[in-house]
Amino acid sequence: MESFVSQNLELLQEEREAEIEEARAWQECVSLKELQRRGVCLLKLRIVNQRTGLYGRCLVTFEPRKFETNALLPSNDFGPGDIVGLYDSQGCGPSDQLASGIVTRVTQKSVTVAIDDTNDQLTLDDESSYKLLKLANDVTYKRLKKALNALSQHHAGPASNLIGVLFGTSEPSTPSGNPPSLALYNPRLDGSQREAVQFALSQKEVAIIHGPPGTGKTTTVVEVILQVVKQGLKVLCCAPSNVAVDNLVERLASFKAKVLRLGHPARLLESIQRHCLDAVLAHSDGTQIVMDIRKDIDQAFSGMRKARDKGEKSWLRGEIKGLKKELREREEAAMVHILKRAEVILATTTGASSDGPLKLLPDDHFDVVVIDECAQALEASCWIALPRAPKCVLAGDHKQLPPTIKSRKAAANGLSLSLMERLIGRHGEGVVRMLTVQYRMHASIMHWASEQMYQGRLLAHETVAQHLLKDLPGVASTEETEIPLLLVDTASCGLFELDEEDEQSKGNPGEVQIVAAHIQALTEAGVQARDIAVIAPYNLQVQLLRKELCDQHPELEIKSVDGFQGREKEAVVLSLVRSNRKGEVGFLAEDRRINVAVTRARRHLMVTCDTRTVCTHPFLRSLVDYLTNRGQVRTAFEYRDDLVPENYTRESPQAEGRTATRAPGAPLSVNRSVGGQRGPAAGKPARGKAKATRSSKQGDGATQQPPLEKRDAASDSFRPTSSAAVRDNSTELRLREQITRFAEDDASQRLQFPPSLNSHDRLLVHQMAEELGLQHSSAGEGKERFIVVAKPDLSRSGAQLNSVADTKGQEASPIPCSNSAPETQAEQGRERQSEEDALGVPPPASPPPPSPPPGLDLKRLHEERMQREGARREERSRQKQNVGTDRPQKADKKKKHAEKGKSRAASGEEEDFEALIAATIKENSTCAFLKCKSSVLSIGQHCIHCNRHFCFSHHIPEVHGCTARAKAHARKVISREGVLYAGSGTKDHSLDPTKKAHLQRRLDKKIDQLASKRTAAKEKK
Repeated sequence: MESFVSQNLELLQEEREAEIEEARAWQECVSLKELQRRGVCLLKLRIVNQRTGLYGRCLVTFEPRKFETNALLPSNDFGPGDIVGLYDSQGCGPSDQLASGIVTRVTQKSVTVAIDDTNDQLTLDDESSYKLLKLANDVTYKRLKKALNALSQHHAGPASNLIGVLFGTSEPSTPSGNPPSLALYNPRLDGSQREAVQFALSQKEVAIIHGPPGTGKTTTVVEVILQVVKQGLKVLCCAPSNVAVDNLVERLASFKAKVLRLGHPARLLESIQRHCLDAVLAHSDGTQIVMDIRKDIDQAFSGMRKARDKGEKSWLRGEIKGLKKELREREEAAMVHILKRAEVILATTTGASSDGPLKLLPDDHFDVVVIDECAQALEASCWIALPRAPKCVLAGDHKQLPPTIKSRKAAANGLSLSLMERLIGRHGEGVVRMLTVQYRMHASIMHWASEQMYQGRLLAHETVAQHLLKDLPGVASTEETEIPLLLVDTASCGLFELDEEDEQSKGNPGEVQIVAAHIQALTEAGVQARDIAVIAPYNLQVQLLRKELCDQHPELEIKSVDGFQGREKEAVVLSLVRSNRKGEVGFLAEDRRINVAVTRARRHLMVTCDTRTVCTHPFLRSLVDYLTNRGQVRTAFEYRDDLVPENYTRESPQAEGRTATRAPGAPLSVNRSVGGQRGPAAGKPARGKAKATRSSKQGDGATQQPPLEKRDAASDSFRPTSSAAVRDNSTELRLREQITRFAEDDASQRLQFPPSLNSHDRLLVHQMAEELGLQHSSAGEGKERFIVVAKPDLSRSGAQLNSVADTKGQEASPIPCSNSAPETQAEQGRERQSEEDALGVPPPASPPPPSPPPGLDLKRLHEERMQREGARREERSRQKQNVGTDRPQKADKKKKHAEKGKSRAASGEEEDFEALIAATIKENSTCAFLKCKSSVLSIGQHCIHCNRHFCFSHHIPEVHGCTARAKAHARKVISREGVLYAGSGTKDHSLDPTKKAHLQRRLDKKIDQLASKRTAAKEKK
């Protein structure tokens, strides 16, 4: 115990110095505008209301000091319970602070602060300008230090045996006899919860309830407290956060237990404020006398301000002093009565200090101390309450986030080790009972956390095991609402993280756009924004997400992982942010942080990340592998149509020549056509709507992804584990064998896969076909989507691809190879087109003309093509002449035209090339709008969206078909510049204030003149 106390005192001092240094850096090195941008300061505020509330405390409401009537506060991190300092417009240093208070309420337009001890000379002017700054709380540090010093001197008392067990000097006592059967207050408890309640009641010194996410830990703790109260014992219940304590108060109050909540009323939920000490005092028997004393104090203060005589002021000060002494005595007597009558007293771990109301109670008043969320509390804070009782019950989950600590050195030296985790490491399962049935997550969402963090012991209750978003009322069945797991891979998409020197946090604007598109898809399907949470591990990403989404979805909750612990939502969208060439993941390497983020979801979990970056960490790699095998996998190309693939490897120079073999079942990336319409228009998801054909282009170096086998095993490149191969190994082997057998079979030219393949299997087919040099394309939509694999046409060259593309109704193959006879090539092109028409496969997008292979005679190929064209025309004219003999003149003209084309082809390339040049010049000099022949050579308008020229009649984007692109461009400009230009919004018809005042004066003057005329007329009569 002595070593623990001395070590923790040193670590707490380091933590306190880190907090002071951070606050000093904020106040001295960072400008006020930068503090406001970070959300810890509010500038240029004015007082709009002052009133007395919260049981005698002064409530001051601040709003932005702007001329607009509906001015909003800037984005900030202020919340109820935060300690803030009030400053005027002169300065923001410690000496400039006017007062301090606690935030009680924050809205988009105002913030309300409860100011307790105002200086007598402090006057708050409604016309002045003020600032609010979040402050570091030194009260907590003083209480922790005092508790540790008291522990080192604790040698006797009710907790002597408990202290020996908690520090390992003695072993926990063995329960005697069989536990009696319990009449449960909540009969719906499952087997593991009943066992935990029995265990907690039978233990003599310590019992630990380990509650993984969604297993009903709070429900079990409430049952334990009610059973202890039923035995006539007194309970002190604590938790590290006000939210956790308020939750326990609500649950216990619903069972009619006599509960008392300690703490500042401003930090409590409105629904439980009637249970706080201030509220109970306000309704006690001596309330009227206390109110009369306070009224006398207020009158004395008022008289002292008005008095001019020093003697009178001195007498009034003495009167106030005596009244305050009497007030304290009467309030203490009332508090002692209320505290002793309560069965359960609840407070935060630091709020249970002897500095507060608990100092009025004797040391042996409590029989059991219950600490909920113990794994999130500093052990030093637990020792504030533990010495007050001979037995403790600890509840929490040490597999989730530990206490928040600013000093990395203090955290590394053991300050982050919680009491619960230390006891489990020392005593093992002998003092622990784990809850195993979870009531929150879909089975697929739960299974990964169960295997990775809880030894596979979690089971999903039948009521939640298969629930999905589509089961919610008013939600349509779409591709997004029918799946519990979704992975959006941004690898090779160029969506790198922000790398700013002045920002310690990280952001990823590309992932913000993907998240926005997915949120739009969910809300359009009928999912309420209040049922969705967006979680990011970095505060900068949280700010970017709020800026993008809050205006469109005000009820959407966007928080960091740390800020969302203990919460849950129907759908959770998780952005992992990190995407870099070095494979750095930062503090994403904290396993417990990722466990918290994943287990917040009930029905749907969407994760967007760069798999190449995050898979450098084994724990994150296990999550990617699980999502790949058990969920649906998409790429960023399916959400955004403005991406250009950007391939990269992280091979070191020493690794050249060495290769790594890709593990079966590893996540694969599909090469997608850059020019095709793959994603949403104007930022909306096109999953299941876009009818784009995905294809791999062997000739386009920009979209060619290096084979996975060429990545270095010793470097930071993507190295999937074999765990991903366990489930789908047989499926991958079967697909590879089928494609390999097709490639070796000379008689087969085309292989079609059934629509029953899932998205991961289709990814494998695309990758395998690419490795073997086969053509591969997808067709169909939704569940009817299938893949066709074909052998490349070796007779097709780069120049011949253009000739086939020029033929009406035919498209060139995206993979050019070596040459062959022209006649064979034309026949194969017609056969391929007929087969594709029969299968219903849309032709792949035409690639840019590839460079011709060396040694290819372009002139000879061109002459051959012209000869074939002439022969076809001659044949068609001959057939028409035979059918329509009654129109010989028209047939003769066509025959002459065909002969003319034949002779032109025989004369060589010069004449045809000149005609092509002339046609191109004519095309560029006329309006690009369909059927418009107006010249744009001298006057016209260039469209920045489609890069074509139009006449003044058709140059507007909405006229010639660029509506969606123009809207998207306008939104980007408005978002970037924050200015609404003419035509980009509704016109402001409101009058200028100066002109309005001038017209009002003229109107008043006219009314006065008319009134005086009426008065004069009446007098004449």
